[in-house]
Amino acid sequence: MVAVVGPVEPALLAAWTAHYRRLGIERFLLAFHFPDHVPDAQRHQLLAAVHALGIVPTQVSTGPWHEHTNTLLRDGLREKAGPGWHLIADADELQTYPAPLEDVIGQAEDTGRKVVGGLMLDRVAADGSLASWRPGPGLERAFPLGGHLTHRLLQGDPRKIVLAHSSVTVASGNHRASGHKPDPHTLACVHHFKWRAGVLDDLRRRVERFSSGAWAEHTPAVRSEASRLLEHVDRHSGRIDVSDPRLAFRRVTLDRLPDGWAAEAATITTAWRPPTPQNQPGSTISSPSP
Repeated sequence: MVAVVGPVEPALLAAWTAHYRRLGIERFLLAFHFPDHVPDAQRHQLLAAVHALGIVPTQVSTGPWHEHTNTLLRDGLREKAGPGWHLIADADELQTYPAPLEDVIGQAEDTGRKVVGGLMLDRVAADGSLASWRPGPGLERAFPLGGHLTHRLLQGDPRKIVLAHSSVTVASGNHRASGHKPDPHTLACVHHFKWRAGVLDDLRRRVERFSSGAWAEHTPAVRSEASRLLEHVDRHSGRIDVSDPRLAFRRVTLDRLPDGWAAEAATITTAWRPPTPQNQPGSTISSPSP
């Protein structure tokens, strides 16, 4: 398991770790990166929490969260991980597979593939609020709905490389691997628990720091996606509009793939294209997870 972790809640890190241990992950290579605005107490609390989970961080760093920061840290972890298959996930992504991991990897190898793909499904509160949550009830109850917010509203790339052989280079954001195509018919569901309390402050900070040049960006895509989300919640009284049929929110669970997932995910993955000036709505401005 390879992951770059920002200043998330200790409870989220615990739920995330437990999920991947249930999938069979035994070795975690984690790099923690803390932007300058994160208080020392919060940093120490999260690092204490990861040690309590029985994981020793591979790397801990502080400083600006440039667009390339996540990629550099992730690639360093993959080098340390050594040869074989790497499971790659952000700290707010909990993946659900169509079969046990050993079988998924075996099928990829049998078909000559060196990557396995996934598609993001954004998890939100039942009323669309950007909610706090308690470890007791858990993530599933706090964010029971899954829908297609990332690509249908934010115009972001929902595709993910979830498993990659060590010989394969994975692009920024884990969205692609040049020269390697995942099987579109066996995609994992990447449950994306980004839309929690505090995310709006993070997005506003991201827009401001990328715009000012305090954080370096390669394209305006990340900043533009953040701006789209901020505009959307401003229009909907601080909530995500879960009633919008385009976003296809419905109740889902981590325990199994959503009904009809194989066909739905394959259709979205094969049809998705990056936004262009011609297909961007004129009324809108157009994810490492700091």
